Amino acid sequence: MKKQIDFTSGGIVLPLLKFVGPVLFALFLQSMYGAVDLMIVGKFAMAADVSAVSTGAQIMMTLTGLISSLAMGMTILIGEKIGEKKPEEGGRFVGGGIVLFIIIGILMTLLTVLLAPQLAGIMHAPDEAFACTTDYIRICGGGTLVIIAYNLIGSIFRGLGDSGTPLMTVFIACVCNIAGDLFLVAGLGMGTRGAAIATVAAQFVSVVISLLIIRRRELPFQLSRASVRFDLRIIRLILFLGTPIALQDLLVGISFLVIMAIVNSLGLISSAGVGVAEKVCAFIMLVPMSFMQSMSAFVAQNKGAGKSDRAVRGLLYAIGISTLFGVAMFFLAFFRGDLLAGIFANDAEVIAAAALYLKAYAIDCLLTCFLFCFVGFFTGMEYTRFVMVQGILGAFAVRIPVAFLMSRRVPVSLFLIGLATPCSTLLQITLCFVCFAMWRRREGGNKAF
Repeated sequence: MKKQIDFTSGGIVLPLLKFVGPVLFALFLQSMYGAVDLMIVGKFAMAADVSAVSTGAQIMMTLTGLISSLAMGMTILIGEKIGEKKPEEGGRFVGGGIVLFIIIGILMTLLTVLLAPQLAGIMHAPDEAFACTTDYIRICGGGTLVIIAYNLIGSIFRGLGDSGTPLMTVFIACVCNIAGDLFLVAGLGMGTRGAAIATVAAQFVSVVISLLIIRRRELPFQLSRASVRFDLRIIRLILFLGTPIALQDLLVGISFLVIMAIVNSLGLISSAGVGVAEKVCAFIMLVPMSFMQSMSAFVAQNKGAGKSDRAVRGLLYAIGISTLFGVAMFFLAFFRGDLLAGIFANDAEVIAAAALYLKAYAIDCLLTCFLFCFVGFFTGMEYTRFVMVQGILGAFAVRIPVAFLMSRRVPVSLFLIGLATPCSTLLQITLCFVCFAMWRRREGGNKAF
């Protein structure tokens, strides 16, 4: 059996870093997975295709994030059972979760395939890119069940303290996606359609190979056909913990879609430029994102073991380490955004637009080191409703209003529109500190301080 990491005893930094490493690399490959589409389309197709892929991918990323966030309910519950030294009970949670996500997958498939034109219209996809955007959404939407299975595997094993298996699934998908993009987009000239087909096909291959490998492993729980059933109690537990996170991520994702729609209304160059910048952001945010996912598993295990002081120490170490990387990413994104954008596009105007937008995101690199670690901490502690509230407030009280107001200034500046994101992060960090102080008082103080 692949060794799982026990976060409840021994040192903190080394086990945490051992877990974070594969998570970070998996997120890097996941970002590469999405970036390859845009990179190859940007090199071998037109600006309209770049706009279509960036807009369509943003929609699919929002829906995928919804699934991943909902699956966090399983990650938390499995992590707690590991901390309680009852891993055998995990099989029932996994079986009930599979049934739940099959139902969700069927519904999402129908909605995305049937409503693809409406979704492209809501996003104000430029006229030149409207048909391509619709095709991308429809093709990726048709593979929703595959996308769900792909993300579910990662959620289950992170809850077990195993970050290596999710890394393996992402690596397989990334390699297959690169091969598919090169063949369909660069080789056959299929543009947006080729990128979408490659995305779904790569995840399908990854799921099949991953399941074959997993079947050969000894797991700390038993998963039989009898476990895969509609267990209302288990489904309620998963939804109780996962729904607030999923709703928060959905609404936050919608806020970014609104910003994309605002930018799309400014023209094709702005649309393509921000699309390129968003792909770059997926890379410069990798370290805080990896700590957010890792903190959820770390804290869930320590909560199950009744070691909240250890969970807090883990939070402090995570913030300190991710801040070091955040400073480096700030300087890179603020001063060399054009170099980063040039990886994904050839058009000088698109690169200039992306670099301008990245200057604002560079500021967010300094802030998300705190925010993402706090979100992971509160998620592991089952404070998922707070996670939902702070995310929604940041998105709808700050991010969207600021982006809208900045888009009305003349002349329009993508830098000012981009400032909406760090502004919202400031509010969210403030809320996290307040909630953390209240939690400490309720816990009766903390030795780590």
